[in-house]
Amino acid sequence: MKDLMGKAIWDYYHNEDPQDLQTETSISEMDELPVDYLFRDFQDMNKIEQKALKLSQGKILDIGAGAGSHSLYLQNERKLDITALDISPKSIEVCQLRGIKKAVAENMLHFSGEAFDTILLLMNGTGIFQSLTVIDIYLKKLYSLLNKNGQILIDSTDILYMFDKDEDGGVYIPAEGYYGELDYTVHYKGESEDPIKWLYLDFNTLKNAAENNGFHIEKVMQDEDSYLAKLIKK
Repeated sequence: MKDLMGKAIWDYYHNEDPQDLQTETSISEMDELPVDYLFRDFQDMNKIEQKALKLSQGKILDIGAGAGSHSLYLQNERKLDITALDISPKSIEVCQLRGIKKAVAENMLHFSGEAFDTILLLMNGTGIFQSLTVIDIYLKKLYSLLNKNGQILIDSTDILYMFDKDEDGGVYIPAEGYYGELDYTVHYKGESEDPIKWLYLDFNTLKNAAENNGFHIEKVMQDEDSYLAKLIKK
């Protein structure tokens, strides 16, 4: 991993010629991701993010923390015990420089030693699951990181709208695999990461997987094709 996302975050924080990131998926063309978006304040976050942060309670783990904007809000504004976790070392260095007291550079599958009341997975949090073939591995790991009656707040988008429709309203989707399993590539300053697997889930598919792994689940909020779900440890 070249850690291009982390490099962009680092460059922006240190004002070292930051440039916008470029992202693409196996079903979409190149798109710009302004790096300053990763440093946004609470008022600039979308409704789903704001709802998730308001519902967060107790001891919290923010998985995929990035530049730490969610963690900073919870730590500084709500005075909660928050740990920022990200696989990107440079992102975690910036989290620490921004004042996050607990920030860990680690793959969530290898992270251990603590249990939490709330786990946050935002900005298409289901992406980290990669594929339906391994989603159980991630859900079992998340289950092990929760205290009794702990909650996971996770968002995703049903991307069925991105596929072509016929005259009768039917949708042309790939014959093999689940339509939300995409290859995702990040580009920055002329460099490209190797494509990673990234998973978008419709709510019913997430519901089935969550219930099969010992969770109660409810949809907390719907915003167009995106939603926020709450998984409660049984």
